[in-house]
Amino acid sequence: MATHSQARQWCYSVSFTLFLLLSVEAIDAISMEAEALLRWKQSLPKQSILDSWVVPSNSSSSVSNPCQWRGISCNKQSSVVEIKLDNTGLVGTLDHLNFSSFPNLLRLDLKINNLTGVIPPSIGVLSKLQFLDLSTNFLNSTLPLSLANLTEVFELDVSRNSITGSLDSRLFPDGSGNSKTGLRNLRNLLLQDTLLEGRVPEEIGNIKSLNLIAFDRSQFSGPIPQSLGNLSNLNVLRLNDNHFSGEIPQSIANLKNLTDLRLFINDLSGEVPQNLGNMSSLTVLHLAENNFIGSLPPDVCKGGKLVNFSAAFNGFTGPIPMSLKNCPSLYRVLIQSNNITGSLDQDFGVYPELNYIDLSNNQFNGNLSPKWGECKNLTLLRITGNRVNGEIPNEITQLENLVELELSSNNLSGSIPKSIGNLSSLSVLGLRNNRLSGSIPAELGSLVNLAHLDLSMNMLSGSIPSEIGDSVKLQYLSLSMNQLNGSIPFRIGSLVTLQDSLDLSHNSLSGAIPSLLGNLRSLENLNLSHNNLSGSIPDSLGNMMSLVSINLSNNDLEGPLPSEGIFKTAKLEAFSNNRGLCGDLNGLPRCNSPVMTDYEEKNRENNLVKVLVPSLLGVLLVSIAIFGVVFCILRKKTRQDPEANMTRVREKVFSNIWYFNGRIVYSDIINATNEFDDEYCIGEGGSGKVYKVEMPGGEVFAVKKLHSWDDEKGYQNQKSFEHEVAALTEVRHRNIVRLYGFCSRGVHTFLVYDYIERGSLAHVLSREKEAKAFEWSKRVEVVKGIAQALSYLHHDCRPPIIHRDVTANNVVLDSEFEAHLADFGTARFLKPDISRWTTVAGTHGYVAPELAYTMVATEKCDVYSFGVVVFEVLMGKHPGDVILSLHSSPDYKVELNDILDSRLVLPQDKRTISDLSLIMSLAISCSQKHPQSRPTMRNACQLLELQAENK
Repeated sequence: MATHSQARQWCYSVSFTLFLLLSVEAIDAISMEAEALLRWKQSLPKQSILDSWVVPSNSSSSVSNPCQWRGISCNKQSSVVEIKLDNTGLVGTLDHLNFSSFPNLLRLDLKINNLTGVIPPSIGVLSKLQFLDLSTNFLNSTLPLSLANLTEVFELDVSRNSITGSLDSRLFPDGSGNSKTGLRNLRNLLLQDTLLEGRVPEEIGNIKSLNLIAFDRSQFSGPIPQSLGNLSNLNVLRLNDNHFSGEIPQSIANLKNLTDLRLFINDLSGEVPQNLGNMSSLTVLHLAENNFIGSLPPDVCKGGKLVNFSAAFNGFTGPIPMSLKNCPSLYRVLIQSNNITGSLDQDFGVYPELNYIDLSNNQFNGNLSPKWGECKNLTLLRITGNRVNGEIPNEITQLENLVELELSSNNLSGSIPKSIGNLSSLSVLGLRNNRLSGSIPAELGSLVNLAHLDLSMNMLSGSIPSEIGDSVKLQYLSLSMNQLNGSIPFRIGSLVTLQDSLDLSHNSLSGAIPSLLGNLRSLENLNLSHNNLSGSIPDSLGNMMSLVSINLSNNDLEGPLPSEGIFKTAKLEAFSNNRGLCGDLNGLPRCNSPVMTDYEEKNRENNLVKVLVPSLLGVLLVSIAIFGVVFCILRKKTRQDPEANMTRVREKVFSNIWYFNGRIVYSDIINATNEFDDEYCIGEGGSGKVYKVEMPGGEVFAVKKLHSWDDEKGYQNQKSFEHEVAALTEVRHRNIVRLYGFCSRGVHTFLVYDYIERGSLAHVLSREKEAKAFEWSKRVEVVKGIAQALSYLHHDCRPPIIHRDVTANNVVLDSEFEAHLADFGTARFLKPDISRWTTVAGTHGYVAPELAYTMVATEKCDVYSFGVVVFEVLMGKHPGDVILSLHSSPDYKVELNDILDSRLVLPQDKRTISDLSLIMSLAISCSQKHPQSRPTMRNACQLLELQAENK
């Protein structure tokens, strides 16, 4: 018995000793982890997100348990298993984080922060790590080989990184501190795309457990590792927006579980493996913007699950993949700009989920199938530049969600269906360069959202329907090179949003030029040449200060040229081959007598009759209508009971207006604008009209009344919407228009901003007098102001704010020509489906190319739009042709003197020339086709600041 008791005592003693040893070891482990975290914190700049990382002052032990610290999670043994500080604004490097102190770490999530420097090789000691996300930082994109040791990792995301580092060490490597040297080096880094690039090591194929690899939008180069084909568990492989070269490894096709493969925007070449379709689970396949040749894989939709497919801008030839015909899951398809063949009515099926398809600039033939009408969710159908025959089927005109229908440059015949008026959402209609005949349907006037209409180069006949003047959002109208006759409808003069072009040339139009065309104060290009127009040129055309080109040649016009506006600078060719024009223009005869000819006198009388009679009738009808409305309102009021009135007063209000320290209430704004009367309207954008509101106390605000929408569709979520607007009211920057608040009550939904005196940048550039006052030095400062505003939104706001609609209309200038970015909130908190440009928010001509593939707006999309606006500041107009040339030809050279606004005298002093040259280089860099080739807005600001310091 004694022996048994002694044995039991011995066991208890050993167990207790082991317990003590394990406890001490556990305490040591906790101490080691806490100490490692505190040392890392000490190496970082002071930041509130790490305030909880401290040893409690009332602790009786020197050991601090990190399990209660922000972003730290532990297991039951109090050992750290998760470091999660994503989207917290964390600043610093990983250099002093001792990874060896975390033997049980399973998850490291530091995405969407401001981390710089390199990924330390010591990260490879985290042998149990399963999840690693360092995406959306500023880390060196070179991967350490030690990552191959992380054999348990199933998600590896280092996407969206770049290189910032210390300006001193990167810009002044010789230690000179010379600002000229720094400026030159920064130009090289930002504008010549010489950021350090890194290859993906072959050893990555050792991480057998990988389920996701995300290396997109970084600076990786070289070939895609063959070893990726060993990762049999891989579901997602995102390598897009890099500089990968060579061919796609054949081994990629072995990844049977792959669902998402993104290779777009690289330098890949050769043929795509034809067995790529063996991945029957594939839902996303993006091959666009590479240098591929040969045929597309025939079985890309073998599993019938493909949702997003892009192969655009390559050298693909051969037939359309057979499997695409029976692929009902398709949502977006982009295969434009190749040499793919096939029959449009035989090789495509019915796609109930299809939202967006671009087949333009290929070799498709056949007819435009009625089956497209069964794709009820379609918002964009683009088949430009093929060899499609037949008529436009009525079934297509039943697509009520269609925003863009682009069928230009084909062999379409027959008439334009009258039922086209059913396309109530249509914004772009392109039927240019076909063999369409018959008359222009008057029903086009019912398309109230139409912004772009091109029916040129067809065989259309008859007169231009006056109803076209009802398309009040038109910005571009071309009916040229047809067989149209009759007069120009005076109601075209009501299309005050026309900006890009009005082209009615090469027809058989007759009669006088309506003087109401002078109302088109935003129009840049007017072409009425090669018609049978007669009479004199209305003086009102001289008031169109936004015009940059005009062509009235080859008509029967006579009399004096107007003396103002474009007529001061236009060339003789713009008025050649007319009956009897005269004026001060070199080459035209002088107008000898101020007395009007009989023809001119008679023409003026006829014009007065044509204008006054409809005007008087209009006034009479409006007066009758107003009387009727007032009568009905008064009558209705007498029948209302007090209970009903109180119910309306208490009707649902989504968000009361922020009261601006008690200065403004809802009723003040309604009264000041007379219920948002157009008299107070100072502009209109895609999401609503802007009104100037002068309050009784003398304060002036800009109020944006948003287009109405129903409660369920207008807001993603009431609470999140209110919180987001509240957050945006906290944005403070001298170059950002302040948002005061939001209110939705009854039929009125509006945002309240600061009022900026001079108006939009687009407005200033469109007015000759204001554009001339907008001299070069002021333009340089405007570019700096816009850059600083965007840099603040991208890099200094938490979370970062992406503007999504940077345009010349959304930059406003004060009385001193200082720039203020406007509408920085609207695109952020409105749902994408209320945008006027399909599902991609933004304004046509400013939208980054990659949005067509990703539908995801990023900071680099804002950078692209900024580049377009910078060009616009330099040129005085939208740089459409310059951007196209830059994208289509990498060797295209932009010369400063060739693009500068001709309304200003070319700069002579070296400082101004240097500033403008730098800004032009910045515009080129920012508007690059590939997002990874664009600088960040912070880098753009650094470049501009260094230029200023160098003066």
